[in-house]
Amino acid sequence: MSFTDLQQFVSYLDANGELKRVTIEVDAELEITEIASRAVRLGMPALLFERVKGSPYPLLINMLATSRRIELALGVHPDKLGEDLIRFVERAMPPSPKLLFTETPMVRRMFNSRPRNVRRALSQEVVETPNLNLLPILKSWPDDGGRFITLPQVFTYDPVSGKRNVGMYRMQQFDERTTGMHWQIQKGGGFQYFQAEKRNMPFELAVALGTDPAMLLATIAALPEGIDEAMFAGFIRNRRTEFTKASSISISVPANAEFILEGVVQPRERRTEGPFGDHFGHYSAASEFPVFHCTAVTHRKNPIYPATVVGIPPMEDKYLGDATQQILGPLAKLLHSEVQSLWAYYEAGFHNLLVVSIEERYQKEAMKTALGLMGTQQLSLTKCLITVPSDVNPRDFTQVMRAVKENFDPHFDFMMLPKVPLDTLDFTSFTMNLGSKMIIDATRKRRERRTQQDEAALLRTIDTLGAHDRRILDVNLIDGTLLLVKVTGGGAELLSSIVRRPELDGITLAAAVSADVDIRDRENYIWGVFTRFDCERDVQFTDTSLHGISPIYKGMMGIDATWKPGYQKPLVMEDRIVKRVDERWDHYFLK
Repeated sequence: MSFTDLQQFVSYLDANGELKRVTIEVDAELEITEIASRAVRLGMPALLFERVKGSPYPLLINMLATSRRIELALGVHPDKLGEDLIRFVERAMPPSPKLLFTETPMVRRMFNSRPRNVRRALSQEVVETPNLNLLPILKSWPDDGGRFITLPQVFTYDPVSGKRNVGMYRMQQFDERTTGMHWQIQKGGGFQYFQAEKRNMPFELAVALGTDPAMLLATIAALPEGIDEAMFAGFIRNRRTEFTKASSISISVPANAEFILEGVVQPRERRTEGPFGDHFGHYSAASEFPVFHCTAVTHRKNPIYPATVVGIPPMEDKYLGDATQQILGPLAKLLHSEVQSLWAYYEAGFHNLLVVSIEERYQKEAMKTALGLMGTQQLSLTKCLITVPSDVNPRDFTQVMRAVKENFDPHFDFMMLPKVPLDTLDFTSFTMNLGSKMIIDATRKRRERRTQQDEAALLRTIDTLGAHDRRILDVNLIDGTLLLVKVTGGGAELLSSIVRRPELDGITLAAAVSADVDIRDRENYIWGVFTRFDCERDVQFTDTSLHGISPIYKGMMGIDATWKPGYQKPLVMEDRIVKRVDERWDHYFLK
């Protein structure tokens, strides 16, 4: 089934037992976050809060927060859609008339990807003077700088080429008419604003709140720059995306959204935005960002306000991000034919850990591929990239660790990339948008394998680590490869002693983590390791030396992933909110 607006999808979820209505009044400040976070962890249906304090509008959250709801939204598993797409693209090169008959369903999808304009629009049934105070905008976490629109779809048009871009950038509400516009590094809307600002032009844009799920998934997809997200939504939906002329500005806006915020961003106007509890599981720091001035609000009759919550995984963005990479991941083969598959780990905030399986055709082709991917669009924000053999599934962390254990020798297979662009949300370098990256090449090599130490003896040694240093709270060896050490302090110093202990020589990687990380829970320790270290400063080896100006690394690789002074705080809900939700939990879902 294909959906053209959000409420069609909500009705479908309801009919399939995938929606719970909450009829008692709830608070958009913190309470909804705590409810929604628990609901994701419990695998509950989407939640429709019918009474939100201070707002006349109901709020929908977690609408795509399970794999089943993703599949209901698409009408097919996202892996299948990705496989069909790459197969079609490969067969269409070179194009031939025969394709119209042999690939009719996919050709139809391509024709249906073309957006079209309409005169009458659901999203303009009501036109109002802006008053953002009426919207049930969330304050998600205690130290957030204010209320944030968390599921905005920002429609912009390049002032030079006229090409459309649709992106999702959080928007902090400043008052009834203005918000921040968080155009972080490597975002299409920000690139277009850059062109407008160069020409000293006011930059018109529209923010859609509540579209059909295909348009939502297209908005967050890491499409190549210049590819129209509205076209991609039409492809996913197998039905054309409709637009209409805005009421107060000159651009086209989605015809079937719940709300449209029309407005303008002026050149060179900045305002402090943040902090904000983000999908790295920590706050992102307050900083200066452009300002959006709302000129009109239009909406359908009886609209629904959409929202999402991000934080320490798992959250809804796990399912959104995984679905888009399942659809688009196979297209990496078009740029690098040696790539078999790739996977960005939601546990690490996606950008912090990317694993790529490669069929190497010559020595060190994997390193060439890694460098190429790290210079490609959104993949350029990757912090840690691991290459593995073609028969290793990048989605399986156990297989990945086994490949690292068997194939990684830091002398030949490690590359540090210092002083390069980094995700705006990454706080570990202490410098916004700049930091360091690393590549671990764990593809198979034509070299003698390392002798592995007896595992039983290794485990006995690991068990004694805590007895030698009271700062060590717990240890855990993951897949025979990654030694996790939970510590109360002195992460770098402790790690230095561990990587140099000869009796631990059989271990490939070690990471020191802070006391708030559960080293027995895979989801949590991947988050705890990969969001909390700077490659250049926090990675060390048993032995490091210089050959000319080239560093030579030997032995165990250690990562100091402890929380450090100056880092942004991890996200923790206030005790009073936790208690309130505990007390009211059964009442939320009485109906």
